[in-house]
Amino acid sequence: MSEQVPVYDNHIHMSPSGRNVDALKEFEAAGGTGLTLVTLPYSEVPIHKGGDFAESYEVTYALAQRAREATSLRINIAVGPYPVLMVPLAEAYGLERAEEMMVRGMEDAARDVAEGRAVAIGEIGRPHFPVSREIRDASNRVLLRGMELAREVDCPVIIHCESEEYTDRSLAEIADMAGLDRSRVVKHSSPPWVTPEETHGVMPSIPASKTNTREAISKGTDRFMIETDYIDDPLKPGAIMAVTTVPKRVKAWLANGQVPTESIHRICGDIPDSLYGR
Repeated sequence: MSEQVPVYDNHIHMSPSGRNVDALKEFEAAGGTGLTLVTLPYSEVPIHKGGDFAESYEVTYALAQRAREATSLRINIAVGPYPVLMVPLAEAYGLERAEEMMVRGMEDAARDVAEGRAVAIGEIGRPHFPVSREIRDASNRVLLRGMELAREVDCPVIIHCESEEYTDRSLAEIADMAGLDRSRVVKHSSPPWVTPEETHGVMPSIPASKTNTREAISKGTDRFMIETDYIDDPLKPGAIMAVTTVPKRVKAWLANGQVPTESIHRICGDIPDSLYGR
């Protein structure tokens, strides 16, 4: 693959118990040039108090450092309290305490961005499955605080939540409340919603399947990013998608001319550069 063409995966995880650096070596060998490394809830760091999130971010930073030493990849790091944790934390400590813990995780993520250790807060948001009204309301309050902090430290947020017709409008409205530019809100695992009417200004990050990318491209815009959400689980080695999916997709675009080279530069270069460059 031409060195001039960027190949960027906007959502990859590394796990201490997974392939971690070897997976990113495979990504690079396939043609990958950069990625957003997003923190995970690590079994090695159970969350019992708000300050534990910062400890879990240290795992992400250590894995990123190892990958930077072993590859030439551009690695942008996103850290934040994984929104699904609101559910077990509320069960264990009560909803009020769980919300306080999640906010502390947001605050520590924002501090790390301000210090240059990360470039985005994420993945944050709300559970992607049905929950009680109380859990959803608390999750939205935590998300609002995360967006406020992102505005303060001038960084994007990467959102994990449901994908319904109302979702991007809802995220845009919360961003407006927080004073955060809608374009700084990245909808992870987005359907191929790419038109202004569909996104309401939110930036879609689309799973890099043939079906999703074909539909997105067919709408006549290149305002989106692509991702695998590779989770680096040794028990599920290709989940959510194989780590080589984005390089293969871009290589196919170049071979068949389906996507103009300038659009590839926008999807895999200009957009992530504008979001994560600090």
